[in-house]
Amino acid sequence: MKPSKYFVTGIDTDIGKTIISAILVEALEADYWKPIQAGNLEESDTQIIEQLISNKQSHLFKETYRFKTAASPHYAADVEGIPINYNKFQLPETNNNLIVEGAGGLFVPLTKNHLIIDLIHKLNLPVILVSKNYLGSINHTLSSIYALQSKKIPIAGIIFNGGYVKSSQDFILKYSKIQSLGNIPKIKHISKKSIRVYANMIKELLI
Repeated sequence: MKPSKYFVTGIDTDIGKTIISAILVEALEADYWKPIQAGNLEESDTQIIEQLISNKQSHLFKETYRFKTAASPHYAADVEGIPINYNKFQLPETNNNLIVEGAGGLFVPLTKNHLIIDLIHKLNLPVILVSKNYLGSINHTLSSIYALQSKKIPIAGIIFNGGYVKSSQDFILKYSKIQSLGNIPKIKHISKKSIRVYANMIKELLI
């Protein structure tokens, strides 16, 4: 069976992509790659994933770029005097399933000429879109879907993170005709155990 490879992106910043990525990595016993980390180098997203998964199959690849500055990648690169070479972003070689996690939302500047959505297109991966219920989230979710579809980027499904709001989720799914891959409630105590519980819950939807 061909390995499953997905790019995880969100409808906004701080939407819970890393927690969802941990759940996906655990569900698929997948490898993980964060192409670029800007800020929080002491507790990077890769380190968080490592702390939250239980399986022994997953391999965590090094980021292509790491910046101390907590900002959009293009600005962090300018501040630290480290130019980002767009051509350096290449999918890691692996025969395993793979989860790739983006930075922020689709229109976060990666370089002076490229956005995160351009990187997704370059890597040629289907997207798992992380949504969250808040005022304006319908607009943000449908706008993200429209942007991905306009670039002919396939969307494997939507994961709703946080509290469940039936009317919003029903509208998004009916209007977009994108499948739901599950609803992850707000996790009070994030741990290996809780990640494993939700990984088991959505596993059958991914395989």
